[in-house]
Amino acid sequence: MRLSRQKLVGWILVVVSVAYIAYFLRVRLFTPGPILERKEWVQFIGSFVILMLGTINVRMAAMRERARKGSPE
Repeated sequence: MRLSRQKLVGWILVVVSVAYIAYFLRVRLFTPGPILERKEWVQFIGSFVILMLGTINVRMAAMRERARKGSPE
């Protein structure tokens, strides 16, 4: 099975954003340390946006693949 470029990029976005969210929650939020700055909160929220974009990318690639298989050629 060959992944389309759109699906591959989507999965990369999902994996990287989930890894950053896990890092942020585990290392920065739930352990004592310096106060979190605004920049870190913006990056955390941005990682959720990237997670959503990656999910949308993967789902759109799947829809495109289904449409391509359904069309007679």
